[in-house]
Formats: sequence, C-alpha cells, structure tokens
Amino acid sequence: MPPLTRRETLAGTLAGTLAGAAALTLASGHASAQSTEATGTVYALDGAARSPLPGVLVSNGQEVTRTDAQGRYRLPLPGDGAVFVIKPRGYALPRDADNVVRHSYIHQPEGTPKDLGLRYRGVAPTGPLPSTIDFTLTKQDEPEDFDVLLFTDPQPESRHELDHVRDTAVNRAMAIPAAFGITTGDVLFDDLSLYGRSNAIVGRIGIPWYSLPGNHDLNMQAPDARFSRETWKRVFGAPSFAFQHGKALFVMLDNVVWLGPPVATGANTYEGRIGERNLAFLRNLLDQVPSDTLIVLATHIPLHTDSATGSKQNETADRAALLEIVKGRKVLAICGHTHTTEHHYLTDDLHHHVLTAVSGSWWSGPDTRTGIPSADSRDGTPNGFHVLSVRGTAYTTRYVPAQGEPDGAMRIAFESQIRTGATEMVRATRPMEGLRPPIPQDALADGMVVVNVFDGGPKTRLTVRVGGRDPEPMVRTRRPDPFVTELFARYPETKKPWVQAIPSSHIWTAHLPADLPPGAHRISVEGSDEYGRPIRSAAVLEVTRGG
Repeated sequence: MPPLTRRETLAGTLAGTLAGAAALTLASGHASAQSTEATGTVYALDGAARSPLPGVLVSNGQEVTRTDAQGRYRLPLPGDGAVFVIKPRGYALPRDADNVVRHSYIHQPEGTPKDLGLRYRGVAPTGPLPSTIDFTLTKQDEPEDFDVLLFTDPQPESRHELDHVRDTAVNRAMAIPAAFGITTGDVLFDDLSLYGRSNAIVGRIGIPWYSLPGNHDLNMQAPDARFSRETWKRVFGAPSFAFQHGKALFVMLDNVVWLGPPVATGANTYEGRIGERNLAFLRNLLDQVPSDTLIVLATHIPLHTDSATGSKQNETADRAALLEIVKGRKVLAICGHTHTTEHHYLTDDLHHHVLTAVSGSWWSGPDTRTGIPSADSRDGTPNGFHVLSVRGTAYTTRYVPAQGEPDGAMRIAFESQIRTGATEMVRATRPMEGLRPPIPQDALADGMVVVNVFDGGPKTRLTVRVGGRDPEPMVRTRRPDPFVTELFARYPETKKPWVQAIPSSHIWTAHLPADLPPGAHRISVEGSDEYGRPIRSAAVLEVTRGG
C-alpha cells in the first residue's frame, strides 16, 4: 500500500486486519487551492473508543509542533511536502500488509512531473491540500526494554540476489524476537521495481519495519535532489521522519543528496549531507524532547568512516553542524553504505556504529553449499546484520552473521614468512590452508596471529594465550583481513569488479613465540567487546622442525 496521497480512510481498510494499527483520515472536502497550512487532529484509539490525543508531535520535515488539548495541530505547507506524526511512546502507527510503517501524508498537488522521464513511477497528483489531515494512533503496551533488528544495504541487484536476501538475513531474523526493524538504506540496487517484492519478503519477519533511503534508492534521471525521491515517497512516504519507542527517540534522516544532472545508472553523482532542512527538523525536534532521552540517529551515509576518509560520497559534509545540535545528548548514530563494520566515538556522548551490510561484498564470492555467494565483506566480516537492545536509556548492539553459524564472533589466522600473500601460492593451496598452516620452527620469529573481531572497535580488548603460557595483549592493527584477501585472490571471477579487500578497523595481531617446540599447540584468544561483554575463540597451531 502506498503512502496516503488522496482522499481515503485507513480505518476501514486496515484496522480490521492489522493488530495495533493506526489510521489517517483526509476530510471529504479540500481547502482552497491557495492554502499554505496543513491542519488536522491526532486521535487515540483504545479498543473501540476514539478520542483526541493532546501532546503528540507532528512535523512537516522542518517545523515541529505539538497537538493541543483537542488533539489539533497546524503546520506550514506552502508547496510540495509531507506531514508526518511522530509516534509517541505507548502507541502504534499504521502498517500495510507487508508491515511497512505508514507515518506520513505526501502532498504533491501536481504529482511527479511527467517530463522528467523517470524510469520508475513517482507520486500521483494529490490535488489541493486537504482541509484536514487526521492521524489515529492505537494504544499499545510498550516496555522500556526492547530489541530492534538493524539491516543495512541488502542491495539486491536482481531478482536472483533478492532470493539471497530472503534466504539469509530474513530467514535468520525471523527467529529473533524484536519490537520492530530498521533498514538504513540501499534497500535495492538501482532497480526500484523490486520494492514490492522486497517489502513482501522483509514483511514476513512479522514486525513493524521502518526504512531509510540510500544512494541506490534514487531516481537517477532526476535533474537534482528535488525529484530524486519520487519512487521512495510513493512506496514508503517521507524520506526523513522520527518516532518514539520506550524511552528512546529514533530519528531517521536522509543524508544522500543527489547532485545530477541525469547520468547512467550507478554513477556516484551524490554527496553525504544532512542539509539545512533536516538539521532544522532535528533541532526543533530535540527542543521538544527531554534531555535524558536516548537518541538513535539513523542515516545511510556515515558521519565518519575509516574506509574512505574525506570522501564526499562516504562521509557527511555537515557532520559538525549535527554534532553541535546533539551536543550533551546521549546518541547512538547508526548507518550503512560502506559495506564495512566500524565503531567510532565522535564525542563523549555520541557512538557512531557503521553496520554490517546484509549483502556483504555486494553478494560477491564463491557459492556456498546453499548456492548463495559467501558475500564476505571487504573488511573480512561475514555478511549479516545487528540487533540493538535498548534497556531504558542504555543500549548494546550485537552482530549476527546471516550465513553459517549464528554465534561466530571472530576468525583466527596465522601468517608466517613462507606464505606472504603471493597469488600463485594462494591458487596452489586449498582454502584456509595458508592461513592455518604447520609453521616451521625457524619461521616462528616472523609468524603472526591475526584475529578479525567481526564487530570490534576501539574499546575491544584481546589477549592471546599459547598453550599454558601467560596471555599476551594483542594490538589493534589497521590492515586488510588475510582471509578475505585470499578469498578474492582465489575466486576473482566471483566478485563484482569494484570489490577488493581493504584495510579493516577490527584486526588484532600478536607475534608468535619464537621458542615453541614442534607439535600441536592450543591458541586461545579471549577478551571483551565494545560493551565489555566477554568474547573468546581458539585454534590449533602446528609447529614442525623446519628445514
């Protein structure tokens, strides 16, 4: 079901079939064609009773107002735009049959201009501004403690790759209890005709799902940013919005700015920028929210990334302005886009988490036993997603691999001088043979233990213990992951042309003891993750006499 852009009532079409649904009603009449103000009422539905709901935030994407004692609101809307209700704690928004949350009314009197020649259908003409735009929220129980599924960059380039999304992340997520889910962009990979099927697949997880657009969700025939989200608006509604759940405020900001002019599909004619309108929305919204609220801020493009520092396509140009607005607030900022996994602490109060991509290396790599590409990310993390656990105003996140064993936290490899990365050596050995080889005694002095903690960051701590010896600290080392480097060298024909191993922010290294005797030795790796939780793994190292 598309966002509401015409006279209709959700109560009749949805309330009977969707538990916890809310309704939005447009009046039978229209305001004057010259009207520049949106007005309406927010109602609460509790059982069969409906009553005006005061104190609810409503926005036009810049100004934020609160409903009065009669549940009424007024907002400027002088031209094309959107009005959305900011779900308060203890109430539910509407959902369609695929659990896509409906939070906004799109106002576009003339619709998407036909002369733009957009490949994918945009917004139908809405006509003059309705005389009233009413939202009906349904009362629901909403504990302070809840979990959220966090997807980013499923990015299927074809119907075949959408099968992979279904059979990996979605299937695994269906077994994880959560209050709702979020996708932080690149829902698709340029082919916007797949939204219907994608929403149907993700909708089977069975929880409300909120989505944010990415650079591959653009209408790339648009001459500039103004009409670059036409298909998104038709399918999902307002690209930027917010909602409350428990003691947390979730702010979804579209920070992909299409620069145009029309270019071939897939071109990088965009930049990461929140923009003055979104910054004003954030500022006005936070003015209405208690200072001890946990803020979960979602964007597609990172505020900052290790993978491409200074790139206008991979970092947010007006990050400093955003940091000033949220100064003193407790903020978890989540994003995707780079197909890496990163933790950054941009201020004492702002934790920036670049999430693991559902598609990993854009569905590259050799097929697994299921026929699905291995899709290991270019920083060595297996493709997957995260679970955000909110407990009051405290939070943690955890990584969940989309394939293989569901509890994998790290990978241990050994490097010695005898196998330093020659492609011909890689192709002459079986997978992992060169990463856990028997090491001659005379090569131990040049040998390294290399550990990729898939969701590691600056606060992760690791030690390595060889046999019964004392544990030694490992050093966080920015470098490519040896496993994914070997994988891409071994199977170059299975990866997308732009995919290559890059320096990872979550690698730890330590030298092997030079005095190990020949034989098999247990290598134990233990430590704590970004939240102080224990992590551990082990491997066997064989030492030969050398020669």
